[in-house]
Amino acid sequence: MQKIVPFLWFDHQAEEAVTFYTSLFKDSSIDSVARYSEAGPGAAGSVMTMNFTLEGQKFTALNGGPVFTFNPGISFFVTLESQAEVTKLWQQLAEDGEVLMPFQGYDWSEKYGWLNDKYGVSWQISLGKPSDVSDAIVPSLLFVGEQFGKAEEALKLYTSLFEGSSITSIICAEETVQHAQFKLAGQTFMAMDSNANHQFAFNEAVSFFVTCDSQEEVNHFWTALSAQPDAEQCGWLKDKFGISWQIIPKTLMELMGDPDREKASRVTKAMMDMKKIDIAGLKQAYEG
Repeated sequence: MQKIVPFLWFDHQAEEAVTFYTSLFKDSSIDSVARYSEAGPGAAGSVMTMNFTLEGQKFTALNGGPVFTFNPGISFFVTLESQAEVTKLWQQLAEDGEVLMPFQGYDWSEKYGWLNDKYGVSWQISLGKPSDVSDAIVPSLLFVGEQFGKAEEALKLYTSLFEGSSITSIICAEETVQHAQFKLAGQTFMAMDSNANHQFAFNEAVSFFVTCDSQEEVNHFWTALSAQPDAEQCGWLKDKFGISWQIIPKTLMELMGDPDREKASRVTKAMMDMKKIDIAGLKQAYEG
Protein backbone atom coordinates (compact mmCIF):
# COMPACT_ATOMS: atom_id res chain seq x y z
CA MET A 1 0.00 0.00 0.00
CA GLN A 2 1.30 3.46 -0.94
CA LYS A 3 1.85 5.32 2.32
CA ILE A 4 2.02 8.87 0.94
CA VAL A 5 -0.36 10.02 -1.81
CA PRO A 6 0.01 13.38 -3.62
CA PHE A 7 -3.27 15.28 -3.25
CA LEU A 8 -4.13 17.89 -5.91
CA TRP A 9 -6.58 20.73 -5.13
CA PHE A 10 -8.42 21.91 -8.25
CA ASP A 11 -11.05 24.61 -8.54
CA HIS A 12 -13.60 22.58 -10.52
CA GLN A 13 -11.48 20.79 -13.15
CA ALA A 14 -10.57 17.60 -11.26
CA GLU A 15 -12.59 15.25 -13.46
CA GLU A 16 -11.32 16.81 -16.68
CA ALA A 17 -7.72 16.84 -15.44
CA VAL A 18 -7.76 13.25 -14.17
CA THR A 19 -9.27 12.01 -17.42
CA PHE A 20 -6.52 13.87 -19.28
CA TYR A 21 -3.67 12.57 -17.14
CA THR A 22 -4.83 8.94 -17.22
CA SER A 23 -4.94 9.13 -21.03
CA LEU A 24 -1.25 10.11 -21.14
CA PHE A 25 0.51 7.68 -18.82
CA LYS A 26 0.87 3.90 -18.88
CA ASP A 27 -0.49 1.71 -16.08
CA SER A 28 -3.08 4.38 -15.31
CA SER A 29 -6.68 4.24 -14.14
CA ILE A 30 -9.47 6.15 -12.43
CA ASP A 31 -9.95 4.10 -9.28
CA SER A 32 -12.83 5.71 -7.41
CA VAL A 33 -15.02 8.82 -7.43
CA ALA A 34 -16.73 10.49 -4.46
CA ARG A 35 -19.48 13.05 -5.05
CA TYR A 36 -20.84 15.94 -3.03
CA SER A 37 -24.05 15.29 -1.10
CA GLU A 38 -26.97 17.65 -0.62
CA ALA A 39 -25.05 19.11 2.32
CA GLY A 40 -22.42 20.52 -0.06
CA PRO A 41 -20.27 22.53 -0.20
CA GLY A 42 -20.15 21.57 -3.88
CA ALA A 43 -23.21 21.06 -6.06
CA ALA A 44 -25.03 17.87 -5.07
CA GLY A 45 -23.90 15.00 -7.28
CA SER A 46 -20.83 16.79 -8.61
CA VAL A 47 -17.38 15.26 -8.27
CA MET A 48 -15.72 15.91 -4.92
CA THR A 49 -12.63 13.66 -5.06
CA MET A 50 -11.13 11.20 -7.51
CA ASN A 51 -8.54 8.57 -6.68
CA PHE A 52 -6.44 7.70 -9.70
CA THR A 53 -3.26 5.90 -10.73
CA LEU A 54 -0.46 7.10 -13.05
CA GLU A 55 2.46 4.78 -13.87
CA GLY A 56 1.30 2.54 -11.02
CA GLN A 57 1.39 5.38 -8.47
CA LYS A 58 -1.62 6.66 -6.54
CA PHE A 59 -2.90 10.25 -6.62
CA THR A 60 -6.02 12.04 -5.41
CA ALA A 61 -7.72 15.06 -6.99
CA LEU A 62 -10.22 17.34 -5.26
CA ASN A 63 -12.70 19.89 -6.60
CA GLY A 64 -12.32 22.34 -3.73
CA GLY A 65 -13.13 25.68 -5.33
CA PRO A 66 -10.90 28.63 -6.26
CA VAL A 67 -8.89 28.69 -3.04
CA PHE A 68 -5.35 27.59 -3.94
CA THR A 69 -3.28 27.88 -7.12
CA PHE A 70 -0.75 25.34 -8.36
CA ASN A 71 2.84 26.51 -8.71
CA PRO A 72 6.30 24.95 -9.29
CA GLY A 73 7.07 24.72 -5.57
CA ILE A 74 5.93 21.11 -5.81
CA SER A 75 6.27 19.57 -9.25
CA PHE A 76 6.24 16.03 -10.60
CA PHE A 77 9.45 14.74 -12.18
CA VAL A 78 8.73 12.21 -14.93
CA THR A 79 11.50 10.00 -16.30
CA LEU A 80 10.97 8.00 -19.52
CA GLU A 81 13.62 6.12 -21.48
CA SER A 82 12.04 6.35 -24.92
CA GLN A 83 12.76 9.59 -26.77
CA ALA A 84 9.53 9.24 -28.74
CA GLU A 85 7.48 8.77 -25.55
CA VAL A 86 9.13 11.61 -23.65
CA THR A 87 8.69 13.99 -26.60
CA LYS A 88 5.04 13.05 -27.03
CA LEU A 89 4.35 13.50 -23.30
CA TRP A 90 6.03 16.91 -23.33
CA GLN A 91 3.95 18.05 -26.30
CA GLN A 92 0.70 16.86 -24.71
CA LEU A 93 1.35 18.48 -21.35
CA ALA A 94 2.70 21.70 -22.88
CA GLU A 95 -0.41 22.33 -24.99
CA ASP A 96 -2.12 25.45 -23.56
CA GLY A 97 0.38 25.39 -20.69
CA GLU A 98 3.39 27.48 -19.70
CA VAL A 99 6.97 26.45 -20.45
CA LEU A 100 9.38 27.24 -17.60
CA MET A 101 12.49 25.57 -19.04
CA PRO A 102 12.59 24.65 -22.75
CA PHE A 103 12.53 21.01 -23.78
CA GLN A 104 16.11 20.53 -24.94
CA GLY A 105 19.49 19.08 -23.98
CA TYR A 106 21.04 19.89 -20.59
CA ASP A 107 24.03 18.59 -18.66
CA TRP A 108 21.84 16.12 -16.77
CA SER A 109 19.68 14.90 -19.67
CA GLU A 110 19.67 14.74 -23.46
CA LYS A 111 16.05 15.91 -23.32
CA TYR A 112 14.52 17.75 -20.38
CA GLY A 113 11.95 20.48 -19.84
CA TRP A 114 9.86 22.03 -17.07
CA LEU A 115 6.31 23.29 -17.57
CA ASN A 116 3.02 24.12 -15.93
CA ASP A 117 0.21 22.32 -17.75
CA LYS A 118 -3.13 23.87 -18.72
CA TYR A 119 -4.48 23.25 -15.21
CA GLY A 120 -1.41 24.80 -13.57
CA VAL A 121 0.12 21.52 -12.32
CA SER A 122 3.91 21.63 -12.67
CA TRP A 123 5.87 18.84 -14.42
CA GLN A 124 9.53 18.15 -15.11
CA ILE A 125 9.89 15.81 -18.09
CA SER A 126 13.21 14.02 -18.61
CA LEU A 127 14.71 11.41 -20.91
CA GLY A 128 16.52 8.85 -18.77
CA LYS A 129 16.21 5.54 -16.95
CA PRO A 130 13.28 5.29 -14.51
CA SER A 131 15.33 2.70 -12.61
CA ASP A 132 17.76 5.48 -11.65
CA VAL A 133 15.02 7.17 -9.60
CA SER A 134 13.00 4.02 -8.72
CA ASP A 135 9.67 5.65 -9.64
CA ALA A 136 8.58 7.00 -13.02
CA ILE A 137 6.83 9.99 -11.38
CA VAL A 138 8.55 11.64 -8.42
CA PRO A 139 7.32 14.62 -6.34
CA SER A 140 9.99 17.33 -6.38
CA LEU A 141 10.20 20.05 -3.72
CA LEU A 142 11.69 23.45 -4.60
CA PHE A 143 12.77 25.54 -1.60
CA VAL A 144 12.67 29.24 -2.53
CA GLY A 145 12.20 32.62 -0.87
CA GLU A 146 12.05 32.33 2.90
CA GLN A 147 12.59 28.57 2.59
CA PHE A 148 15.76 28.85 0.49
CA GLY A 149 18.59 26.89 2.07
CA LYS A 150 16.28 24.65 4.10
CA ALA A 151 15.99 21.68 1.73
CA GLU A 152 18.56 19.55 3.57
CA GLU A 153 16.96 20.28 6.95
CA ALA A 154 13.57 19.30 5.54
CA LEU A 155 14.63 16.00 4.03
CA LYS A 156 16.49 15.06 7.24
CA LEU A 157 13.29 15.72 9.20
CA TYR A 158 11.08 13.77 6.81
CA THR A 159 13.40 10.75 6.61
CA SER A 160 13.54 10.61 10.41
CA LEU A 161 9.75 10.22 10.62
CA PHE A 162 8.84 7.53 8.12
CA GLU A 163 9.95 3.91 8.24
CA GLY A 164 11.74 2.74 5.10
CA SER A 165 13.31 6.16 4.53
CA SER A 166 16.77 7.35 3.55
CA ILE A 167 18.68 10.07 1.73
CA THR A 168 19.82 8.27 -1.42
CA SER A 169 21.84 11.08 -3.03
CA ILE A 170 22.58 14.72 -2.33
CA ILE A 171 24.66 17.32 -4.17
CA CYS A 172 25.37 20.49 -2.18
CA ALA A 173 27.11 23.77 -2.97
CA GLU A 174 27.67 26.63 -0.54
CA GLU A 175 25.49 24.93 2.09
CA THR A 176 22.49 24.63 -0.22
CA VAL A 177 21.07 21.62 -2.03
CA GLN A 178 21.52 21.61 -5.79
CA HIS A 179 19.71 18.31 -6.07
CA ALA A 180 18.75 15.52 -3.70
CA GLN A 181 16.87 12.25 -3.88
CA PHE A 182 15.39 10.65 -0.80
CA LYS A 183 12.91 7.94 0.08
CA LEU A 184 9.95 8.17 2.43
CA ALA A 185 8.25 4.86 3.24
CA GLY A 186 9.97 3.44 0.16
CA GLN A 187 8.72 6.19 -2.18
CA THR A 188 11.15 8.45 -4.03
CA PHE A 189 11.12 12.24 -3.62
CA MET A 190 13.42 15.00 -4.86
CA ALA A 191 14.42 18.35 -3.36
CA MET A 192 16.32 21.45 -4.47
CA ASP A 193 17.13 24.92 -3.19
CA SER A 194 16.88 27.93 -5.52
CA ASN A 195 17.71 31.56 -4.74
CA ALA A 196 16.25 32.87 -8.01
CA ASN A 197 13.53 35.51 -7.74
CA HIS A 198 10.61 33.07 -7.70
CA GLN A 199 7.20 34.61 -7.08
CA PHE A 200 5.63 31.61 -5.38
CA ALA A 201 5.79 29.52 -2.22
CA PHE A 202 4.54 26.15 -1.03
CA ASN A 203 0.76 26.08 -0.57
CA GLU A 204 -2.13 23.66 -0.13
CA ALA A 205 -2.71 23.17 -3.87
CA VAL A 206 -0.45 20.11 -3.53
CA SER A 207 -0.42 18.31 -0.21
CA PHE A 208 0.66 14.85 0.88
CA PHE A 209 -1.98 12.46 2.23
CA VAL A 210 -0.53 10.07 4.81
CA THR A 211 -2.60 7.02 5.80
CA CYS A 212 -2.14 5.98 9.43
CA ASP A 213 -2.95 2.67 11.10
CA SER A 214 -3.54 3.97 14.63
CA GLN A 215 -4.02 7.02 16.83
CA GLU A 216 -0.42 6.62 17.97
CA GLU A 217 0.76 6.95 14.39
CA VAL A 218 -1.46 10.00 13.81
CA ASN A 219 0.00 11.58 16.94
CA HIS A 220 3.55 10.75 15.82
CA PHE A 221 3.29 12.61 12.52
CA TRP A 222 1.13 15.42 13.85
CA THR A 223 3.46 16.28 16.72
CA ALA A 224 6.57 16.19 14.52
CA LEU A 225 5.17 18.07 11.52
CA SER A 226 2.54 20.61 12.57
CA ALA A 227 4.13 24.05 12.90
CA GLN A 228 1.31 26.48 12.06
CA PRO A 229 -1.72 26.14 14.37
CA ASP A 230 -3.87 28.34 12.11
CA ALA A 231 -3.48 25.76 9.30
CA GLU A 232 -4.71 22.83 11.40
CA GLN A 233 -8.13 21.63 10.24
CA CYS A 234 -9.77 18.27 9.44
CA GLY A 235 -6.48 16.38 9.56
CA TRP A 236 -4.60 19.00 7.51
CA LEU A 237 -1.45 20.61 8.84
CA LYS A 238 1.37 22.78 7.54
CA ASP A 239 4.96 22.05 8.51
CA LYS A 240 7.75 24.53 9.35
CA PHE A 241 8.71 24.74 5.67
CA GLY A 242 5.19 25.56 4.48
CA ILE A 243 4.43 22.11 3.00
CA SER A 244 0.95 20.76 3.68
CA TRP A 245 0.18 17.25 4.88
CA GLN A 246 -3.02 15.36 5.60
CA ILE A 247 -2.57 12.92 8.50
CA ILE A 248 -5.52 10.56 8.19
CA PRO A 249 -6.30 7.29 10.03
CA LYS A 250 -7.69 4.41 7.97
CA THR A 251 -10.60 4.34 10.39
CA LEU A 252 -11.88 7.69 9.10
CA MET A 253 -12.11 6.46 5.52
CA GLU A 254 -13.73 3.20 6.60
CA LEU A 255 -16.41 4.91 8.70
CA MET A 256 -17.11 7.62 6.11
CA GLY A 257 -17.58 4.87 3.53
CA ASP A 258 -20.19 3.00 5.58
CA PRO A 259 -23.33 2.25 3.53
CA ASP A 260 -25.42 3.56 6.43
CA ARG A 261 -25.37 7.18 5.27
CA GLU A 262 -26.71 8.52 8.57
CA LYS A 263 -23.75 7.02 10.45
CA ALA A 264 -21.30 8.17 7.77
CA SER A 265 -22.75 11.68 7.91
CA ARG A 266 -22.25 11.84 11.67
CA VAL A 267 -18.62 10.80 11.23
CA THR A 268 -18.10 13.46 8.55
CA LYS A 269 -19.60 16.15 10.76
CA ALA A 270 -17.39 15.10 13.68
CA MET A 271 -14.31 15.18 11.45
CA MET A 272 -15.15 18.70 10.26
CA ASP A 273 -14.99 19.92 13.85
CA MET A 274 -11.56 18.37 14.48
CA LYS A 275 -8.04 19.61 13.88
CA LYS A 276 -5.99 16.48 14.56
CA ILE A 277 -8.20 13.48 13.82
CA ASP A 278 -9.31 11.68 16.98
CA ILE A 279 -10.29 8.08 16.28
CA ALA A 280 -12.22 7.67 19.54
CA GLY A 281 -14.28 10.76 18.70
CA LEU A 282 -15.04 9.39 15.23
CA LYS A 283 -16.23 6.08 16.67
CA GLN A 284 -18.38 7.86 19.21
CA ALA A 285 -20.05 9.88 16.44
CA TYR A 286 -20.50 6.73 14.38
CA GLU A 287 -22.33 4.98 17.21
CA GLY A 288 -24.49 8.07 17.78
